[in-house]
Amino acid sequence: MPRAISLRSHFTGSRLRALARQSKDAAQARRLLALAVIYQGGSRTEAARLGDVTLQIIRDWVLRFNAQGPAGLITRQGARPAPAAHSCAPPGADGHPGTSPNTAIHGVVRWRLCDLGLWLWEEFRLSISPQTLSRKLRAMGWRKLSARPKHHAQALDAITTFKRTSPPRWQASRPISASASTR
Repeated sequence: MPRAISLRSHFTGSRLRALARQSKDAAQARRLLALAVIYQGGSRTEAARLGDVTLQIIRDWVLRFNAQGPAGLITRQGARPAPAAHSCAPPGADGHPGTSPNTAIHGVVRWRLCDLGLWLWEEFRLSISPQTLSRKLRAMGWRKLSARPKHHAQALDAITTFKRTSPPRWQASRPISASASTR
């Protein structure tokens, strides 16, 4: 059976417990207390039971503690992927989605999320889902608007001419004549 990795010699169990009390990171305090058990003569199995982890994790904590001291036991953030797009504005005169696309250049009449996604891919080789693109545009202060389509040859007065109006729901009662009330 391989021999256990020894801990740093210039620390004691009581010093690790004191560091655990001062720690603002709960996970670091738990790790320090588990290592304090080892310093005070306990087994690594007891330390694993106290820390509610496996023996392999205790070994990893010992390696981090030996390499970096108590600071090595602080919870670390994992590497995060870089954001896909810093700016997802479509092309336009002023560079924001409020400008209408040029049909001859962009091939679309109005910007849709799928059109913006395609433009981002063609322009920057940036693949972004419509959901993420919608979230980015909302964060920039833009909202998805869905306008009623109009025919390009529609007359301006045609809508009002052919618009159906419903009669009002409430109508005043007819006045009662004097002769009808005496009957």
